[in-house]
Amino acid sequence: MPIALVTGASAGLGAEFARQLAALGYDLVLVARDSARLEALAATLPGRSEVLAANLLDPAGRARVIARLTTTDHPVDYLVNNAGYGMALEFDANTAEDETRQLELLSTVPLQLSHAALSQMLPRRSGRILTVASIAGFAGLGTYSAAKAWALTFSRWANAYYRTGGVTFTAVAPGFTRTEFHERMGRTRESMAPSIAWLDARFVVQTALRAVERRKPVSVPSLRYKALIAVIPLLTPIIRLGVAQRGTDSRR
Repeated sequence: MPIALVTGASAGLGAEFARQLAALGYDLVLVARDSARLEALAATLPGRSEVLAANLLDPAGRARVIARLTTTDHPVDYLVNNAGYGMALEFDANTAEDETRQLELLSTVPLQLSHAALSQMLPRRSGRILTVASIAGFAGLGTYSAAKAWALTFSRWANAYYRTGGVTFTAVAPGFTRTEFHERMGRTRESMAPSIAWLDARFVVQTALRAVERRKPVSVPSLRYKALIAVIPLLTPIIRLGVAQRGTDSRR
């Protein structure tokens, strides 16, 4: 059976990716810090699931995942770079260490895992690498946005460069999605966006997986967010004025 490795698989989009890939016939390698939640998820999935509990911000934990991706014995056919988190405070209110850890998880970790997966995908001329970006990556707002912009740029380039060798790269850029993500930041959905802005996790994952099969470099789920991306360049001056005013007010 083909094998898919999913990071951040214990909840949210990661768990949904695992469920839908298992339904498509993939065996799973489930990666996250919480082994109990991974085991509980694995028990619900068809096929074979390998639990790999690892903190991707810990060098030893990341090394175990890289070792799994580079092995040619039961190689990984499909990598989903999903692990990530956001921070509720502004850049100056966070420590530099906190900001660096977020950047590392959102950019450096997908880079290293993708590089590891390529080492055994390219010789076989077969593989899929999907990275969860965000609609925020198009907007240029804050360090989370900057890190997600990396995933978009990298996937566009890598898909063009490697797909002739049988390996495709795709970034999915969802908007607000109903998962635990915002609650873990200490925020409620109502405080973040109106109900019309929220997407269902199953729909986001279905859209992303279809984009991968179509060898598309970027997937933006839902027409409303596609429309938003189209007008972001026109809104950028207004957004920057709002950000500047917000910064001025916060320093008074």
